[in-house]
Amino acid sequence: MKKLPVVLTVNGKEYSLTVESNERLLDTLRQRLGLTGTKEGCGVGECGACSVILDGNLVNSCMVLTAQCDGSRVETVEGLGTAEKLHPLQQAFIDYNAVQCGFCTPGMLMAAKALLDKNPHPTEAEIRQGLSGVLCRCTGYKQIVDAVKAAAGEEG
Repeated sequence: MKKLPVVLTVNGKEYSLTVESNERLLDTLRQRLGLTGTKEGCGVGECGACSVILDGNLVNSCMVLTAQCDGSRVETVEGLGTAEKLHPLQQAFIDYNAVQCGFCTPGMLMAAKALLDKNPHPTEAEIRQGLSGVLCRCTGYKQIVDAVKAAAGEEG
């Protein structure tokens, strides 16, 4: 495998790495940078558990090669808030009981953030569409949609 130099900014911190040409962004985040909030579910871009924001766009990190990210900005769930000061989406997910097993939660939070970054006051239909790429087996989505509405300042 060919090794390639890559510089990327993850959650505001710049990293200079040498990666294999076939290394996925998901693996770089989890194995090299220790950012294990990004989960691998299906590995084929269907479940959304590995969703991150890449240069302002929601992507499945299992479908992106790290080498493609040279010069890019990546946001993961670890960049949302801190234990002392949660991001409004994180707090809304707690307040609205939008977390069951938690496996989809990082991807769901990143999908919600990507949506609200582009559309701060989405309709319920827009929220449902924005979250449609992340599968959840537990909550039935109502609590998740209500949490995103609340974070957007709408009634949940």
